[in-house]
Amino acid sequence: MARDDGPRKIVEDLVSRVPPLDEQERRDQADILAWVRSGAPLFRTLPPMTPPQHLAVYFALFDEANRALMLVDHVKAGCWLLPGGHVDDGEDPRDTVVREAREELGIDVGFHERFGHRPFFLSVTQTRGQHSHTDVTFWFVLRGDRAQAMTPDPGEFRGTAWFGLDEPVDWAAAHFDPHMARFVDKLSAALVTSASAR
Repeated sequence: MARDDGPRKIVEDLVSRVPPLDEQERRDQADILAWVRSGAPLFRTLPPMTPPQHLAVYFALFDEANRALMLVDHVKAGCWLLPGGHVDDGEDPRDTVVREAREELGIDVGFHERFGHRPFFLSVTQTRGQHSHTDVTFWFVLRGDRAQAMTPDPGEFRGTAWFGLDEPVDWAAAHFDPHMARFVDKLSAALVTSASAR
């Protein structure tokens, strides 16, 4: 158990520092904290679903000048998602973000100054399709640029696209991650709050 104390404390601290958007995120946050504090395994040790609930990250490449997010058309999930991946055993989720950005998109990334090095949003999701399991996902916001060159992994993604926060996008769960609409609402509200505070 001692070996796990460091990573578990990091995860607990990251979860605790997220201000919830709504009652669902408040419940998810409480459930995640109870899970972390229970001593249950947190990290995926055997793909695709051992243990059946484990940590994952999403990272939102956010081009603030154009108010746009980059999403990927994910092969296995069959819908548009933020890029990301599973947290390796004992790994700091922030390091997972950096690793996955290099592996999946061939880019080096920086955390967005406005949102810092902590998750901006939390979700608990039953995955789709074969080998369904529960992803406890930390959503981070990174600096993005629509002009930035990327080399998306064709084994992971059918393609990539930028979606504007001000465009009339229907974030329906049939085509996007089921929490995408709530994430966009939270991001949009944070930008308004930040702008009015200046």
